[in-house]
Amino acid sequence: MVSLKGKDILHGNQFSKSELQAIMKVASDFEKELKGKGTIPLLKGKLVATLFFEPSTRTRLSFEAAMQRLGGGVISMGAVESSSVVKGETLSDTARTVAQYADVIVVRHPRIGSAKEAADAVDIPVINAGDGAGQHPTQALLDIYTIKKELGSMKNLKVSLVGDLKNGRTVHALVEVLSHFEVSLYFVSPSLLRMPEEITVQLKEKGCEVTETEDLALAASRSDLIYMTRIQKERFADLSEYEKVKGSYIINREFIDRLKKKITILHPLPRVDEINPDVDSYPGAAYFRQMRNGVYVRMALLSMILGKR
Repeated sequence: MVSLKGKDILHGNQFSKSELQAIMKVASDFEKELKGKGTIPLLKGKLVATLFFEPSTRTRLSFEAAMQRLGGGVISMGAVESSSVVKGETLSDTARTVAQYADVIVVRHPRIGSAKEAADAVDIPVINAGDGAGQHPTQALLDIYTIKKELGSMKNLKVSLVGDLKNGRTVHALVEVLSHFEVSLYFVSPSLLRMPEEITVQLKEKGCEVTETEDLALAASRSDLIYMTRIQKERFADLSEYEKVKGSYIINREFIDRLKKKITILHPLPRVDEINPDVDSYPGAAYFRQMRNGVYVRMALLSMILGKR
């Protein structure tokens, strides 16, 4: 039996294939059980604390929705400006404080390694909701759940990951998870924003087929799935560097139609200009369905780490 009880969720590489399959199964069960029901009160009396030091819409709301769908409650630090952080309180001390009130902590922070720092400071589970340009493991889990639902199988897939692969914590976590399956990966980015070399090397050591290119049309013509990401302006210390690469890759309906085949399109959102709204009506545009799947996957994680599934 797979058990995540009491575990922190910090990095895409922490999961075994059997754990991934178990999470997907529980998420699928919750998706079915929720139909016609408002809540599944497995976590009644439990509290999740959301500590978001960076902006968030989907991740924060889906975690809060997931906990409430499970009958639990939510407490939040609120705006950073109204917390003791502005008085100089460390992340570790903030986590220690919140651990007195909650059963699990979800943290997003601009510094790589911050989630582990919080986890090391407390005895309750911590979930990494994004640590700067580091990792976003729960996004990777909802991504593979979506891929399985949309395409029916994870086996022998060809996936193009496009955009800011240097700073994209979503793609850093996703490729770690995808490495458990027989996939071919195309990394499509400007040279300035290539996937970190250590990640590419590790993937190849695991036997993954990896191709790096700046040619989106070529990669897309060979792929079953396009995973678009935005160029992350907030990660650039020098905005002149951002100006060089913004708008590097844009897909619209004309681009999709030129492929002359069915292709699935995902995006962790928010989008800026990299997916034109005229793509939204395309049947393979799955990014809003992807967003909805986040609730089921996060329900699965919360229930499993609190020992209820």
